[in-house]
Amino acid sequence: MNCTSMGWTHLTPGNMLFAGVLLVALSRLDCSNACPPQCLCYEHSDLVDCRARGFLRVPHNLPHGTWLLDFGGNLLTDVRTHAFAGLWSLRVLVLSDSGIQHLQRQAFFSLSYLEKLDMSRNLLRRLPHDFSDSLTALRELRLDHNTLLQLDPSSLGSLENLEKLDLSHNLLASLEPGAFRGLSRLRHLYLQANRLASLQQGSLAMLPSLEILQLGQNNISHIDTEALTPLQSLSVLGLEGNALRHLKFKTLLGLHTAATHLQLAGNPWSCDCDLHRVFGKILSVRHLHVDDYRNVTCREPPQLAVITVTVLVTVVAALVMAERTQKKNQGKSWGGESDSPPQLSSPRTEGGLAGM
Repeated sequence: MNCTSMGWTHLTPGNMLFAGVLLVALSRLDCSNACPPQCLCYEHSDLVDCRARGFLRVPHNLPHGTWLLDFGGNLLTDVRTHAFAGLWSLRVLVLSDSGIQHLQRQAFFSLSYLEKLDMSRNLLRRLPHDFSDSLTALRELRLDHNTLLQLDPSSLGSLENLEKLDLSHNLLASLEPGAFRGLSRLRHLYLQANRLASLQQGSLAMLPSLEILQLGQNNISHIDTEALTPLQSLSVLGLEGNALRHLKFKTLLGLHTAATHLQLAGNPWSCDCDLHRVFGKILSVRHLHVDDYRNVTCREPPQLAVITVTVLVTVVAALVMAERTQKKNQGKSWGGESDSPPQLSSPRTEGGLAGM
């Protein structure tokens, strides 16, 4: 016996009592345990597998006690209003690889206990303003491999319990100031393989718990001096594969952390004396560690294009030390053995250092 409606016609007084008993029994059936015929419902584990079943929309007859719903690999195009209504017990929702282009208003209504949402590998260009309104318990959100063009601060504003956010492999060209406001518990933020050109002051504000920030494979050529200052807990900063030619030491000095590991290889560094000083200072600060230091290479000047910063810093340091030793020895010689003043350093040495 199922939960479909039944029509009763031509009832006789003799079977009225039977009909009444039957209706009472029907009213007591648990209709929340229905399962779409295309899906696999695991009764004892509250798992529902609807993956790659050719669904065009989310069916409404999903078991209300579902804890994990895998709905990836379908043909949804959009997620309709109240698509998951009644699934109050849902904790994990997978909607990856489903061709989703649009989220209607209140698409995630009633999912106030959801902890993990995977919407990776879809075609989303933007998030609606009310995207996070019903997702206050969410801890992990995957939006990687979409086509997101921008982030509206209001769309993420209610994710106060979020710890991991993956926005990698999108088309984000900039981060607006306050883009992540409200995400005070966020620990991991993945933004690699976007189109970011700079990090502005305020774009990473109000992220006191952030530990891992991955920004590799973007087009970042400039970082505001105060852009990283709010990141009080940062332990990993990935900047590899960007367009950085110069870097201010004050930018990194603002990281007041116990230890921060930096990834800086794959940038077109201009290896002048300013960059040498920056890397020299970085190496002298105990809480800053360049993990890929030996793979950081110079793009400019051309004669140093194949030289790593490790070699550059070592060579320049040796030249400076040699010059200081030479001046010191000449000073001793002038004071003790001769009345003539010390000779200046050779033009070749002076020109080499000044030109860096």
